[in-house]
Amino acid sequence: MRTELRRLATYGQLPGLLRQLSTLGGCVRPIRLTGHRTEHHVDTRTGEIGPVLHHLDSNALPAGQLLVRCNNRRVTRCATCAETYRRDTYHLITAGLRGGKGTDEQVATHPRVFATFTAPSFGPVHNRPTGRPACRCGTAHPADDPVLGTPLNPDSYDYEAAVLWNAHAGALWRRFSIYLRREIAKRAGLTQRAFRQYARVSFAKVAEYQRRGAVHFHAVIRLDGHDGGNTQPPAWATPELLTDAIESATRAAAVTGPTLDGHAHRFTFGSQLDVRVIRSADFAGGTELTDRAVAGYIAKYATKGAETATGTLDHRIRLLAELAHTDLTDHARRLVRTCWDLGARPDLGHLRLRAWAHMLGFRGHFSTKTRRYSTTLSTLRQARAEWQRLQTALARGEDAHTPAPTTLVLSRWDYAGTGLTSGEAWLTATLARDLQYRDTAQEASHDQIAPEGATA
Repeated sequence: MRTELRRLATYGQLPGLLRQLSTLGGCVRPIRLTGHRTEHHVDTRTGEIGPVLHHLDSNALPAGQLLVRCNNRRVTRCATCAETYRRDTYHLITAGLRGGKGTDEQVATHPRVFATFTAPSFGPVHNRPTGRPACRCGTAHPADDPVLGTPLNPDSYDYEAAVLWNAHAGALWRRFSIYLRREIAKRAGLTQRAFRQYARVSFAKVAEYQRRGAVHFHAVIRLDGHDGGNTQPPAWATPELLTDAIESATRAAAVTGPTLDGHAHRFTFGSQLDVRVIRSADFAGGTELTDRAVAGYIAKYATKGAETATGTLDHRIRLLAELAHTDLTDHARRLVRTCWDLGARPDLGHLRLRAWAHMLGFRGHFSTKTRRYSTTLSTLRQARAEWQRLQTALARGEDAHTPAPTTLVLSRWDYAGTGLTSGEAWLTATLARDLQYRDTAQEASHDQIAPEGATA
């Protein structure tokens, strides 16, 4: 590292490298690209390609390559990019609860609930039960006990069903969403076709792994008018009706699984269903669930995967022998091995269990929503990119509001690797500490100024 930094300082490349690394926002696993990008002016009247406006060549960059943020949502892979994803998810969820970001503010008055859907039991596990002083094993486990979530008897635990349940969890959610609309229509005295003319179900959900390695879902479910969040729901649409419909749809939803060795699998949600009404922040009591709390809770789990709950992998494996070089719990190891073994069966090829063994069989999206719930992650990212473009234009002394000319862009980029050199990693960590220091100083400054303007 010292040799690399000394070389950069000798050739005067250190300031430029710092500027290039600062554009990553602290990303520690950037994508490295080699290539070029040339932007030509185009005459819209004649179609003639004019002079070069901008040219970028990776060889001319201080790092010798173009560095692009990895944008990985997993906190175990890149904490900085995961934090950006978490904040975007928070704003997405909040917009569907309070309005904003293109969503009408009246959604705050619509019936809204926060529901948690769990997996069924595949065998007793070590836990911290409510209502009992200790686990079934007789031990009062502390909250950080690594044995929590592992089977009391691994030999009788149904690893096959656990893996297959994860693989079918996405299909089970889709079946539930269909049944939910049916149950709401039935309680409103409407047919399913007529229901669409009066109301619409909007939701946003995230998947989370329990310590035992089974996926369960947290979802914000909202009942809107026929055109989504910008229309008031009918008078019969109440939180109580929505809650009752969710409970019935959860009991009815089922997915038929494969028959293995004479055993027919059928997958349903577990008996532990938690549905709570979300109150407006303006009328929330001390014990009621607020939209801000819900958004923060869901956003927290949007950056996590199986590895944060079970100690399993955060990347795909190509050979089962790779497990020998990983620090896995015995429970996680058996779950991954079960995926690998079942993935060899031709009749289960459509589940791609080997490709998703690191996810314990679950291959769905961790964060999903209906189209009318609120804004999208892509919209939030485009808005952030536009803001950064405007800041760059202002720093150059350009008029940020001048319409961009029509241009022709010719580019080619080739993948050259992932990550940072030791010197780049040290500089990135230094930049991150400086940014954290500035943020802390600003917060302290605000805390000192606030009381002076406060009123009794």
